[in-house]
Amino acid sequence: MTNSTEIRPFRIDVAQADLDDLNDRLARTRLPRPAPTDDWEYGTPNSYLSETVEHWRTKFDWRTQEARLNELPQYLTEIDGQNIHFVHVPSAEPNATPLLLLHTYPGSFIDFLDMIGPLTDPVAHGGNAADAFSVVVPSIPGFGFSTPLNGRGWTMRKVAETFDQLMRRLGYDSYGAHGSDGGAMISRELGLLQPEGFLGLHVLQLFSFPSGDPAEFEKLEPKDYAALEHLQWFQSVGGYNQMNGTRPQTIGAAIADSPVGQLAYSELFNSFGNGTSLVTTEQILTQVSLYWFTNTQATAGRYHFEEAKAAAEPVVNTSRTGVAVFKDDFTTIRTFAERDNSNIVHWSEFPDGGHFAAMERPEVLAGDLRVFFRA
Repeated sequence: MTNSTEIRPFRIDVAQADLDDLNDRLARTRLPRPAPTDDWEYGTPNSYLSETVEHWRTKFDWRTQEARLNELPQYLTEIDGQNIHFVHVPSAEPNATPLLLLHTYPGSFIDFLDMIGPLTDPVAHGGNAADAFSVVVPSIPGFGFSTPLNGRGWTMRKVAETFDQLMRRLGYDSYGAHGSDGGAMISRELGLLQPEGFLGLHVLQLFSFPSGDPAEFEKLEPKDYAALEHLQWFQSVGGYNQMNGTRPQTIGAAIADSPVGQLAYSELFNSFGNGTSLVTTEQILTQVSLYWFTNTQATAGRYHFEEAKAAAEPVVNTSRTGVAVFKDDFTTIRTFAERDNSNIVHWSEFPDGGHFAAMERPEVLAGDLRVFFRA
């Protein structure tokens, strides 16, 4: 692409040769020697991989998923030399709220497939016209079709600045943001930037941790201590954070040559096998296939590395903020969150769902977005 403000239509069209190559590799899968117990204690187990690879090879239909994705209006543009892929669905309602939907890792713009319709056309889904959104769903640079990644230094702050430029280019002088995981971090960075017309951020997580001050613990409730225990468990199984944060190119090389490696390394979709995930096999394979066809594990994982190198000083977010806590996700602890975010005006908790609530409980999440941006 040339360095311009041009916005070009885009369609996904994976070459048949790439599909054939994937099927050939899956047919020749070599699993590791099994762990002492065939569960998730040592990582992604052979039983799960064997079953899911068979589904991928014999039942999963990428062309069906590709056709569904291509029903969405997709585009490419260039911002500061970086290719940006995005979905843009303006609502037919005249006063719709512009909304950035920011995806997870190891997810993608696919996270929001089941939410775009209810958000842009609430009347068709039993809602009110006043709750309509015009949505923009970009692929974070280095993910999916926002490639190749242009240079180094791609922190969440830089992505936030890039996506603000994208919204301005699309003609929006006011907008809000929602995200989970990396998308939540980018949303908070937008809150710190406070671009003109910013309506606030709605996130599934605020990554606030104990500072070491004993006084902080005096405010904690029993459920907060349970959340701390869950956080300790999350850290104990989230080895990909350390790998991506120190050697993203090393693990990227391994996965670039193995679709089964891509599947295994995406174990967060299964909540590391703790039995709580509501993400379906079809949803997982659609996400994993996108990573495989675009060969983006190395660049997607680079954010952990760049954030660690940036070592940014903590700053309090004063923008209007909403938090939706889903039971089986990393649990935001309100005492710590309010220390780091001084304008939390909305807080909701839900009895199930997790890190990928946009795929697991899209109707619930869409409803919470309406409540937050309606206020």
